[in-house]
Amino acid sequence: MSEALQELAELLQSRREDAVQSCEIANGELSVSIVPSQIVSFMEFLKQDAGTQFSTLIDITAVDYPEREKRFELVYHLLSMVHNVRIRVKSAVAVDRAVASIISVFPAANWYEREVFDMYGVVFTGHPDLRRLLTDYGFRGHPLRKDFPTTGYVELRYDEVEKRVVYEPVSLVQEYRQFDFMSPWEGANYIMPAKEGAK
Repeated sequence: MSEALQELAELLQSRREDAVQSCEIANGELSVSIVPSQIVSFMEFLKQDAGTQFSTLIDITAVDYPEREKRFELVYHLLSMVHNVRIRVKSAVAVDRAVASIISVFPAANWYEREVFDMYGVVFTGHPDLRRLLTDYGFRGHPLRKDFPTTGYVELRYDEVEKRVVYEPVSLVQEYRQFDFMSPWEGANYIMPAKEGAK
C-alpha cells in the first residue's frame, strides 16, 4: 500500500505542482497540503482524473492553531473506490480569509462546510446557504476554536415565571475555574478493603 501511496504522491506533485505544497505518508495514509486558492480545481482533478478518481467526499473538518499566522487548517477526506485508497487534503487558512466552496464538485460538502463555518468561523464563498448548523440562531462565537471558553458565554434554563426558555450570561469566568486533578483514592487516610488482610 505504501508504494501505491508514494506513486499517488508523485502523480499529484507532477500533475498539480501549481497546487501541491507538500505530500506526507504517515501511518499508511497520504496527506497532501495545497494552496487555498486551488481547492476547487484540485478537488475537480482528484475526482475526474483517471489516475485518482476520488469520487467520494467522506468529511470536511478543520483544526485550530491559534499561534499560527494561518490559524485554521481545513482538512478534506476523500475515498477512491476504484483504486481503493483514501487521501487527506489539507489547506492552511487565515482567520480573515474566505475559502471557495467545493459544492460544485461534491454536493455532499454542503452540510460539512456549514458545520466548519458554525464551529470554527471559516467562511466559504459560493455556498448557497451558509448559516449555522449545530448551534442556535443568534449564538455568539465558534465553539471549537481553542479560545472559546469551556463554559460558553450564555446558559439557558427554563423559567417557571416566564414559562419559557431564557438565556442568561454565564457568571463563572474562565480564569477563576479550578480543577481538582487528584484521584479520589489519593490522599485518603483510610485502609482500602483489599488491603485490610495484607501485611
